[in-house]
Amino acid sequence: MMRYLGPLRGTGTLTSDSGPLGRVSYELDGYLTQPGEVVASGEIHMNADALNAAFNRRDLSLKTDDGRTLGIRFSGKRTSSTSDVAHADVRGGPPETKEWTR
Repeated sequence: MMRYLGPLRGTGTLTSDSGPLGRVSYELDGYLTQPGEVVASGEIHMNADALNAAFNRRDLSLKTDDGRTLGIRFSGKRTSSTSDVAHADVRGGPPETKEWTR
């Protein structure tokens, strides 16, 4: 049974193994899928050109302004090269259950 934990919102920098790709704002929703296992997904907003450069990369991390590092993977297809938003899944480092707000 999946339990909604709440949103995680903020700003940060999207980075790759080769360095920073750009500033972002994000809104992620967290879910507890089984005891101790948190998954998250949501939207990443950033400059469209920077987002185009980041899309399809496998080495992405979101360094949040509050000190977290989240592994990020864009999910779905890029619908428009001029859009400044994309859906993303957190593939590593989501906060523990108690850190999500409701």
